[in-house]
Amino acid sequence: MTSTEPVTTSAAPAAPATGRGRTRRSSTLIAGCVLAGSIALLALVALFWLPYATDDTSGGRLAGPGGDHLLGTDKLGRDLLTQVMNGATIAFQAGLGSVLIAGTLGLVLGVLAAFAQGWLDDTLSAFLDILIAFPTLLLAMLVVAARSGTLGSAVLAIGLAQSAVVARLVRILVKRVLTQEYITASRTSGTSWARIVAGHVLPNIWPTLVVNLALQFGLAVLAEAGLSYLGLGAPPPNASWGRMLLEAQATFTTAPIGALAPGILLVVLVIGVNLIADGLRDTLDPTTRERPA
Repeated sequence: MTSTEPVTTSAAPAAPATGRGRTRRSSTLIAGCVLAGSIALLALVALFWLPYATDDTSGGRLAGPGGDHLLGTDKLGRDLLTQVMNGATIAFQAGLGSVLIAGTLGLVLGVLAAFAQGWLDDTLSAFLDILIAFPTLLLAMLVVAARSGTLGSAVLAIGLAQSAVVARLVRILVKRVLTQEYITASRTSGTSWARIVAGHVLPNIWPTLVVNLALQFGLAVLAEAGLSYLGLGAPPPNASWGRMLLEAQATFTTAPIGALAPGILLVVLVIGVNLIADGLRDTLDPTTRERPA
């Protein structure tokens, strides 16, 4: 999050962060937690209870909200509240699964690339750039062709695509840490590289890495919705928000709630996660913390 304070040409030292700045950072983080947390609660409830079975079509075609169906039904007679709740669970499964794959692979590849030298460093950097430039959708199609169209295939494809982004960030951060004098002092004292990575490198890169992974979570949720919209995500009767949008577009004028409900929740979740990432960045970045008076 960029600073909103005006830029001056005065030679005086920068003023310490104000209480208003700290409050703004806290408000951003709290707002993000409320938005994303509400969707997370909905997904958690859906793991243990749903109003109807996801394949129950006894509700009547395109019934309006109210009565036994608080949000109405879709064109097949399925309860929309059930579909939305099931979609929230799928969204979190996709986001968490993709971030887990991206974080694990990206951290390992990034640390290895940071220690590489010469032609190996250039080769790994070029490899990461190629992966980053490779379209996630095309990668998903390749994975689906090899494994069939499932939520697991979509998560694997998204995680692999995001791992290159994480790896490049980790490589840059680790190389920056390795240039510090305390790293040289540790090596001079005989400390192994494994202990240096665990004791010095990882603690110094984790704040930036956590913020990036939070952003990757939001991108993964959007990517899964896009893949499901194209028929490459979780198959029926699973109700991904992307598939709900696809099925509701033909009846939007007569039953708009079928598209509005998943669309609004998707936007709320992504905005909430982005606010959390911004709040974490402002909180964990030492240059933005309030200095004591």
